[in-house]
Amino acid sequence: MSDTDGLLKIDKLHKRFRLSSDGWFGAKGQVVNAINDVSLEITKGESFCLVGESGCGKSTLARTVMGLETTSAGSIHYMGERIDNMSDAARLPYRQRMQMIFQNPYASLNPRMTISQTLEEPLRFHRPDLSDTQVRDKVVEVMESVGNNTSWLSRFPHEFSGGQRQRISIARALMVDPEFVVADEPISALDVSIQAQVLNVMMDARDHRDLTYLFITHDLSVVEHFGTRVAVMYLGVVCELAETKTLFASPRHPYTQLLLSAIPKMDGSEMTHDRMHGEVPSAMNLPTGCVFHGRCPHAKDVCKTDIPTLRQVAGRQVACHFAEDTG
Repeated sequence: MSDTDGLLKIDKLHKRFRLSSDGWFGAKGQVVNAINDVSLEITKGESFCLVGESGCGKSTLARTVMGLETTSAGSIHYMGERIDNMSDAARLPYRQRMQMIFQNPYASLNPRMTISQTLEEPLRFHRPDLSDTQVRDKVVEVMESVGNNTSWLSRFPHEFSGGQRQRISIARALMVDPEFVVADEPISALDVSIQAQVLNVMMDARDHRDLTYLFITHDLSVVEHFGTRVAVMYLGVVCELAETKTLFASPRHPYTQLLLSAIPKMDGSEMTHDRMHGEVPSAMNLPTGCVFHGRCPHAKDVCKTDIPTLRQVAGRQVACHFAEDTG
């Protein structure tokens, strides 16, 4: 990545949570290893997708990037400036440049505020220099740009469907003209019939506003159409990182291969994928060596003892001791 293209850099990031209650079978004081030595770079203008099963650390990474969680180790840089250790006051300008779309449109909108008040709030906070007329004009412009009806502005969130609420949430994120948007499972709570509509709104916004996305999802079929590059996570570790077309054409990590083989075929043909055996290990007690070795059909003795690092293999990065043999 060149200095001119680089937007976000995550370097050797760790995030650990110490349990403070006995709620999990007397687990007080134990540590959940949510993110484990993750390094990523996101280029300006791309739609970078982060995928994996529930509980793999995707949302924790997103919240840590946005400053909603603190880092346990490592660093996060935005346009060359380290932001993870900034005070709230120092980070304020970055909160305008970096916005987030949350997973649940039923919980992310204030039920006591009209849509107009919801959209005006971030603009009045970050741009107090704007007049009331300029604020109202901006609200109308953004609403129309994402295909929302401006007649919605006087209404409340409970009057809208999930898809409509998520389009309102997208509009809210765009109100302050951000450069970078983190979308945390933005369509997973929506009916399949309207997921494509919301994705189209997000892609249109990317193209017309020169946005960069960090898109969090567990749905690989969405990634294939939306993402420029994709990182596959398992138990807080990045297993494989590649351009989307490369990953779908020839996955190299055994976990990626199993995930891709489980995608239903559009022609209705029967799936013949290998089932993933066993359960995801506990993040409180990470396996030694490769975190996937207990479920991997190709695991050997070295996988149980030595942690594989991301390395270049066949045009992508793979954290597997035997990546050359799995193509």
